[in-house]
Amino acid sequence: MFVFEQLKNTDKRLQALAVAIVVGLVLLLGRLWQLQVISAKKYRDFLENQTFRTVRVPAIRGKILDRNRVPLADNKPAYNLNLYLEELQPRFYFEYTNSVKKEFTNRHPNVKLTKPMIVDLERKARYSAVSNLLFQVSDSLNSPKLLLEKAFHKHYDQMRSLPLTLLGNLSFQEVAQLLEYGTLDASLDVEVEPRRIYPYSNITSHLVGYVQREQEPEKEAQTGSEEDQMNYRFWVPGYKGLKGIELAFDSELRGKPGVKTVLVNSNQYRQSEELLEPPEPGKNAVLTVDLEIQKTADRVLRQHGNGTRGAVIVMQCQTGDILALASSPTFDPNQFIEGVTTEQWIQMNDQELLPLFNRAVYGGYMPGSVYKIIVGLACLENGLNPEENYYSRGEFFINARSRTWADTAGVGNFDFRSAFAFSSNPYFQHNGLRTGPRKIIQMSRQLGLGGPTGVTRGQESGGYLPNDLELEKSSGNQWMDGDTANLCIGQGEIIVTPLQMAVVTAAVANGGKVLQPRLVIQVESQEQNNPAGQIKFPAAQVRHRLSVKPGNLELLQQAMLADVEYFDPKRGHSGKWGTGRSAFINKEFRISGKTGTAQKYVKNVKHLITWFVSFAPFENPRYAVVVVIEGGDAGGSTCAPMARQVYQTIMETERKSSG
Repeated sequence: MFVFEQLKNTDKRLQALAVAIVVGLVLLLGRLWQLQVISAKKYRDFLENQTFRTVRVPAIRGKILDRNRVPLADNKPAYNLNLYLEELQPRFYFEYTNSVKKEFTNRHPNVKLTKPMIVDLERKARYSAVSNLLFQVSDSLNSPKLLLEKAFHKHYDQMRSLPLTLLGNLSFQEVAQLLEYGTLDASLDVEVEPRRIYPYSNITSHLVGYVQREQEPEKEAQTGSEEDQMNYRFWVPGYKGLKGIELAFDSELRGKPGVKTVLVNSNQYRQSEELLEPPEPGKNAVLTVDLEIQKTADRVLRQHGNGTRGAVIVMQCQTGDILALASSPTFDPNQFIEGVTTEQWIQMNDQELLPLFNRAVYGGYMPGSVYKIIVGLACLENGLNPEENYYSRGEFFINARSRTWADTAGVGNFDFRSAFAFSSNPYFQHNGLRTGPRKIIQMSRQLGLGGPTGVTRGQESGGYLPNDLELEKSSGNQWMDGDTANLCIGQGEIIVTPLQMAVVTAAVANGGKVLQPRLVIQVESQEQNNPAGQIKFPAAQVRHRLSVKPGNLELLQQAMLADVEYFDPKRGHSGKWGTGRSAFINKEFRISGKTGTAQKYVKNVKHLITWFVSFAPFENPRYAVVVVIEGGDAGGSTCAPMARQVYQTIMETERKSSG
């Protein structure tokens, strides 16, 4: 060959070049022999042990918007510092040989390492290496953090091929500091993910609900491709709705997860990855709620005190749209995003305040005198003459041996209008007994009591109403006249929710249409002007029409107006106003309502449940407002002024929209 011939050449430079070429060829052939012969089995085993992992990638969660498209639940970019374990193998080896193993042998010079002992020491070395790295990085941000050993081992054992988040939700300043000072090495990377945020936190917490990080993904409910039906072993954590709209529309909000494959080696470390199917963003939910009215509802509850237990609901009488749904006490749903601390969880589970309990839809209360709306309508349908006077002695008893019921309306003659305005218990007990409990209960069922309204996909209580066919008490005891007398003033065998009473009030106001409450207008794509997949929920869905005389509904409406505007100069030294007078605004926006105060005994201690249910304006009813407060003084003094503030905001909202 030409090269070998040059070895005999007298030209020293050509001779040196030939030697170099020959040496190179020898080295190349030696390396090929090593790879193909000596290491063949090693690489063959390596390739055979490589596997693909299918990983579920969550979609960007849809927004929750009010009726004016103001975000109540949104997403913001969050910066996380992720660690790729496959890049840390040299550090694991160094930590094992130069620290963990050396320390062990120094302490136990005569102990021979067994395989289980080596595995345990390697486990400690990995944790030590990552823990030291986390401390070093977090300390550079002046916020040193410790690595939870149990969490690290769980990730390493189960999801080694996926990145481990060391620091989450970093600020812009922290990210800049990490990049500027070169704190990051090849194993670390700053990545962006969408983070759920609630801009109005406590104000809309019970309405919107909250989400938590998925502990493990659920099997997708959609039909479609095989990936849709897959129960993934590996996943990137997303969010799962747990309460409120976040739960009710979780499948629509979360969208369709994507799929990627990760190639891992025999040690379960990532080699490469490929996105097979990108995630499809979740849909937005547009609510019927008006944020400004919701703010006022929340504010009036807070004005009553930090420990206020109660609810405010605003509903459109003609459509059933919920404009505000507030419950107190509240909580901050943002706390659930990264995990609630022990102290926060204790506060949220206070057994007296129950901040997580949505009183607007779950709160079951005796209605007190607001139930006289239903009792009065049943009596009118049974032939009660509204002009006929009943003389009240200021108390009521069925016979000489029965218990008596005290009355705040006082002594005197009452017709239907004045009895309603001054909330005369004896008047309604007397006429309720004449009407009979079955007809009162039947009227209650017509108005939707005794069952859920269906507004939040199962997240509500249905209250309690006796069976009118087999009349008996909830305890199973025989029904007595005293139970009927108690029922006529909203006590005893009757439990309602604030939302149910909003439906009742709206039905009286709109002429007898028992509406399906609506909380969501539509579910739509996050892309503007994209009708694909849009779901609309129609308004003004009538569940039932009252089979009552229109004239009797008009009489009841007039009586509710009297509760706010009626004045009798003959009662007391300077006359007497209706019990709901403190809700009055002006003659241009007339409010019709009914106050109520129920008594509940807990361990022989009396607790008051105060109410004010109302609609306005009287001539053209558009809004129903319900206020309930646990532990108030009276419906007229506690709840009616709160409703007045809500109506003032409604009037201001109408002026802005018309101007």
